[in-house]
Amino acid sequence: MRAMILAAGRGERMRPLTDACPKPLLVAGGRPLIAWHLERLRMAGFTDVVINHAHLGTMIEAALGDGRQFGLHVAYSAETEALETAGGVRQALALLGDAPFLVINGDVFCDADLAALRPVGAGLAATDDLAHLVMVPNPDHHPGGDFRLDGERLHRDGEPRLTFSGIGVYRPALFAAVAAGTKAPLGPLLREAMDAGRVRGALHRGYWLDVGTPQRLAALDRHLRQVID
Repeated sequence: MRAMILAAGRGERMRPLTDACPKPLLVAGGRPLIAWHLERLRMAGFTDVVINHAHLGTMIEAALGDGRQFGLHVAYSAETEALETAGGVRQALALLGDAPFLVINGDVFCDADLAALRPVGAGLAATDDLAHLVMVPNPDHHPGGDFRLDGERLHRDGEPRLTFSGIGVYRPALFAAVAAGTKAPLGPLLREAMDAGRVRGALHRGYWLDVGTPQRLAALDRHLRQVID
């Protein structure tokens, strides 16, 4: 099973930190954000990782190289401008292959068990489902949540709602309607698949943070330094 890290965002809310540094290379706990993802993927048994990039993307490639320093093989999907989540995944499908794959937003930090998501991919391949999303309790900055989880099924409407963590396993077919090289958000694709009963999910109650602002980056830095110490 392959994995993809979404790293093409401009990081507007992180400015001025991201004016001269791509958001995935911002440091928390003494390491770049994306390095934490790569280390956790390796520990979970992943070997092949795709990273998309746009803003200052050459800096990401220069820092990570081919991934051997992390015990991984890293391939890059370069975008001249960020294609949003679904557009970025669609652009990278040739690198991701025909089997279900894991996608992680580069600007979140989560201690979910990534190894447990590997058999989820096999489960998607054996069913009609298109996606499996890791959900988390709603944070203070997103109190309304995103979707309702009923057992293992996700629905666009209803209460109580949970927040999508930015971590999901997908079948390539989910992105079939997206034209290569076009901007496309993920939300509409997921809602359409939910209406067809083809999206499942699970609740993660551990640590999760959307590292979207300098304040949250500082909070993650404090958390990681406590864990390290």
